[in-house]
Amino acid sequence: MTTSENPFKSKRGIKRIWNATRYSLQGFRAAFTFEAAFRQELFLCIFLVPLAFVLGQSGFEILFLLSTLVLVLVVELLNSSIEALADRITNDFDEFIGRAKDMASAAIFLCFTFVTVTWVYFLVKRFF
Repeated sequence: MTTSENPFKSKRGIKRIWNATRYSLQGFRAAFTFEAAFRQELFLCIFLVPLAFVLGQSGFEILFLLSTLVLVLVVELLNSSIEALADRITNDFDEFIGRAKDMASAAIFLCFTFVTVTWVYFLVKRFF
């Protein structure tokens, strides 16, 4: 079966880009609506984005600070998607689902550790 024969394959060209954009916006809306952690992290980003322009002394430093915030949001979206799938599969305890959720949570923890170390470094560098 070729790509054009498979009704489940995505469209090509501008239609594919349009659909991908629409699905992405639906994903952002779902994360904002259903995930308190995403809303909290987004609020943190809204507060920290202007601060990145104060702390960063070059374009690269500003971009680096902003990229740490984007990384947190990306990993939170992945974490939330794993949790949503896991909750859809079963509400009962399952060792493997629990392990997957714990590992996704650990990824968020690593991101926050990275953000904290990075931002503290730039705070100290800028003001001390």
